[in-house]
Amino acid sequence: MSAVISAKNLSLTFETNDGPVHALKDVSLDIEKGDFVSFIGPSGCGKTTFLRCMADLEQPTGGEITVNGVSAAQARMARAYGYVFQAAGLYPWRTIGGNIRLPLEIMGYSKAEQADRAARVMELVELSGFEKKFPWQLSGGMQQRASIARALAFDADILLMDEPFGALDEIVRDHLNEQLLRLWARTEKTIAFVTHSIPEAVYLSTKIVVMSPRPGRITDVIESPLPRERPLDIRDTPAFLEIAHRVREGLRAGMDT
Repeated sequence: MSAVISAKNLSLTFETNDGPVHALKDVSLDIEKGDFVSFIGPSGCGKTTFLRCMADLEQPTGGEITVNGVSAAQARMARAYGYVFQAAGLYPWRTIGGNIRLPLEIMGYSKAEQADRAARVMELVELSGFEKKFPWQLSGGMQQRASIARALAFDADILLMDEPFGALDEIVRDHLNEQLLRLWARTEKTIAFVTHSIPEAVYLSTKIVVMSPRPGRITDVIESPLPRERPLDIRDTPAFLEIAHRVREGLRAGMDT
């Protein structure tokens, strides 16, 4: 099976006034269709930079990356992915429905198709009935669900998510983690997900990529043995705790190198 996203010896160095910053170094990874891959590592380790390379928001200075077998730039032009940022990034003057329809408007979909797609993705993220509300009338968790719906609206096969739940409290985060797994099961998207949370990474993923401090390198890739159906209380099982321990060990080993 050919990889949906493939990086080979990917490196990225930023030139700054204080000298070069080596954000990524010799990163190689394949993400297969339908995978849920989490990236975890200390702040500044290049997790988000790697995601931005997939999205053609950053250009590597070495190696290569392909998305659906073409360059990241070609994949972006083909609208191969939706991107969910750390902040919901909703326009306050547009309703929730208006925010979700925005990419569809830009892409030239008919009004009827916009309405149909918006209704479908709002149901997916359990926001039906909120289309006429404004962002300020919704909780932080609901705003992030609207942001995910916007990224899903044009039905790209790949979803890139940069710490979408990082600013939310633990109870809301748990609920959204459950919802995201259900959404993934229903849509069969390929998801690349950046997080700082070990429990979140282990709970959500089919594959966990552990990264070292800058320059960002991959120190471990853990294939999860957990079943795809995952109630929250799976986090108390020995299998879950064993994977979490391996992630923690990988993070610690990366700090020592």
